[in-house]
Amino acid sequence: MSSPIEQAIRQICEEKGLAYESVVDAIQAALAAAYRKDFGDKNQNIDVEFNVETGGANVFDVKTVVEDVDPEELAKIEEERRIKTEAMALQFADGRKRRDDRRDEPVAFVLEDDDGPHFNPKTEIMISDARVLKFSSKVGDVLRTPLPEAGEFGRMAAMTAKQVITQKLREAEREVVFSEFKEHEGEMMQGTVQRREGRVVLVDLGRTTGIMRPEDQNPNERYNTGDRIKVYVRQVGLTTKGPEILLSRTADEMVKKLFEVEIPEIEEKTVEIKSIAREAGSRSKVAVGTEDNSIDPIGACIGQRGSRIQTIIAELGGEKVDIIEWSKDPVTFITNSLSPAKIAHVDVNEEAKVASVSVATDQLSLAIGKGGQNVRLAAKLTGWKINIVEKDKDEVVESAEPVEAAGEAKEAEVLKIEKTEEVAETTKE
Repeated sequence: MSSPIEQAIRQICEEKGLAYESVVDAIQAALAAAYRKDFGDKNQNIDVEFNVETGGANVFDVKTVVEDVDPEELAKIEEERRIKTEAMALQFADGRKRRDDRRDEPVAFVLEDDDGPHFNPKTEIMISDARVLKFSSKVGDVLRTPLPEAGEFGRMAAMTAKQVITQKLREAEREVVFSEFKEHEGEMMQGTVQRREGRVVLVDLGRTTGIMRPEDQNPNERYNTGDRIKVYVRQVGLTTKGPEILLSRTADEMVKKLFEVEIPEIEEKTVEIKSIAREAGSRSKVAVGTEDNSIDPIGACIGQRGSRIQTIIAELGGEKVDIIEWSKDPVTFITNSLSPAKIAHVDVNEEAKVASVSVATDQLSLAIGKGGQNVRLAAKLTGWKINIVEKDKDEVVESAEPVEAAGEAKEAEVLKIEKTEEVAETTKE
């Protein structure tokens, strides 16, 4: 039968989803910190082996064997390093003061490495001293010298141990959460709106909280506490506060994921999404194609009486979605991408990837779209620069590049968002 300590450890592992070894390592680190506080000295590198069955612990001073260093030479070099470090600290403080006074004249300094001997008495032992403890010692060996067992720890040591074990368990839990959600990067997940903090929306994903920044929020949607929403996991990173999970409702990939969920032919890859152009909250164009002549790719995406596409539109907050049939022929593809406008003629320059599209006068407004949106999305969808020309005239009425100007403006706006905007801890305590 397992001991009460082991049962408690396994209960912690089950509650927090941690590995058994991680909890034991945290206990050993806590005991090492407590021992160092009450019984150790500054030159001991303490390591503890904890026995979960008995609750006992073996304590060792762990050091790596290195070459002998002349004490006088070492003391001289260490003094030089100390003086250099103090001088640099003063220079750094003076530099900060001068930057405050004159921000246009930054001050910098460079720390130069030296080739003198290095010896850390806390983690290293000279070979001559090591052979006193163990005659067969050689450079590179690791010596584990047993230390006396600890007596009863004092109050401060116990508090130190508590802080260390809490910190280690929190770090282990954050690492587990990071690893779990890193696997979901680039996928779509279900979450619940937790709250707003400034312009940031926090979304509860179960074990942790994701962050939806302003640029990732659909401008037509309002996120109220308790709302269940689908989000695209854009990026998962590890910060000093734990895992940071960036979510999006505006990414092009979210439209693709919704198509894969709602349309079996796309999930089975009999119908393929070739490209997507999106202006979140307003309109998306999705180019689809298939190698199977028996399948209508547009009909498969729309569904019976529009059931499939309507589900996707509802999930996108009413955003309009145009299904475009993809074609290897650029003229056909560009013509399709500008629907619902009727195109009179398309001239293409294959080298420059520029298309001149001739449109009748009564079709100009449809081809261009509100604020140039239709031609802008068509250019992004096809990867071609599109010039709209009125039929029987040479003057370009509207032009759009493959990379939308609106997207560049949006990116510039994102860069202006202050990094100091505080968000809640991403991992639930």
